[in-house]
Formats: sequence, C-alpha cells, structure tokens
Amino acid sequence: MELLFPLVLVGLFVSMYLMSRRQKREAQKVTDMQGSLKVGDQVTTTSGLYGTVVDLDDTTVDLEIAEEVVTTWLRLAIREVRTEDETTDEATDETVTDEAVEESAEQTETRLTKD
Repeated sequence: MELLFPLVLVGLFVSMYLMSRRQKREAQKVTDMQGSLKVGDQVTTTSGLYGTVVDLDDTTVDLEIAEEVVTTWLRLAIREVRTEDETTDEATDETVTDEAVEESAEQTETRLTKD
C-alpha cells in the first residue's frame, strides 16, 4: 500500500512526458510543412478554405481561392498541403453535382406562393 502512491505518480509523469513528446513531434511536422510551401501547392487553411499558393513571403501566403481571386493569409493558417488524389476526387464530385436546373418564371411564382 505504501508503494502505490509513488507508483501512481511515476505513471502520471511518464504519461505526461510521452504526451508532450507526441505534441512536439506533431507541432514540428506542421512547422516543417508550413516552411516547405511552394508556389503551386494546393492547401487547406485552418478555417477550411481550399486554395492554391500563388506567392510566398516570410510570414504570409497568397492563395488563389477562385479564378483570379487572391487572398493573403499567414503561413500559420495553413493546415495541410493537399495531394493530387484528394484534388481529383473533389473535382469529379463537383462535376456530378453541378448540374443547374432552370425553371420558368411561372414555376418560380408557383413555388414561392405555395402555402
């Protein structure tokens, strides 16, 4: 019974040490990724915005989020660099769901005046 308390303390310290090491490794991976960005990389920001890197600075990144729409972000806001597999999957999904259906003025009026 006297040995239980020191054993629990040692267990807590070991688990805290291992968790902090894992967090440091993850933080280092993210820092390395943000430092290795290059023009043309397709990235995702921490807020979920997809874009393509068009210009780099020491602290900022210019992302093209739509055709000829460029926004400036901090490098720290870049969460991940997307791979080609992810971008081709998204492109095929968009082409399937982007079918626009036009309705006549009468159909619009009917739809809007329904109770």
